[in-house]
Amino acid sequence: MNLFSNQNNPDQNWLPQDGVVNYHGPIMAYDEANAYYKKLMETIAWKNDVAIIYGKRIETKRKVAWYGDLPFEYTYSNTTKHALPWTPELLELKKLVEEHTGESFNSCLLNLYHSGEEGMVWHSDAEKDLKKDGAIGSLSFGAERKFSFKHKTTKEKISIQLEHGSLLVMKGTTQTHWLHRLPPTKMVRSPRINLTFRTIETIQVH
Repeated sequence: MNLFSNQNNPDQNWLPQDGVVNYHGPIMAYDEANAYYKKLMETIAWKNDVAIIYGKRIETKRKVAWYGDLPFEYTYSNTTKHALPWTPELLELKKLVEEHTGESFNSCLLNLYHSGEEGMVWHSDAEKDLKKDGAIGSLSFGAERKFSFKHKTTKEKISIQLEHGSLLVMKGTTQTHWLHRLPPTKMVRSPRINLTFRTIETIQVH
């Protein structure tokens, strides 16, 4: 099931059951989004992501960075990261996302996809460090990409086009009942930056 709409209603729940996903569409002017995209490319401490799968160390083409209020530990794919101090731009964007969502966040995981050939497999953000059923605010810059959800039991699928400068919010029991992914595509040849603002509850610091 694909739901594509030019009418971005932030109160609309895109999931039919077992969770809440709101798409706000672009939350800033196009030129402002361009400026943030350029600044994030230049100032973020991007590194290739690493995962330990069946005991083997895998390094991805996709690059990541992890920032937060404190040097939080965050573990996923059997690797642990320590949060870096916020940059001025990330603090501005955090404030903007908090104003639009009414939520508060203490950390941000950033992903850099160099082209459409880089994506993310089906997964849910349910790591033990994260606040259970907490909101995740996802900001997108750069190439427009499709973002998909799949119900863990019914296998029903929902897809949304994420635009440049747009905000998607996942909350409630979404991570418990739904998987999500960024499907690869050869149609997109330009980069995309994604910021996912999160709340770490298991306070472990470096």
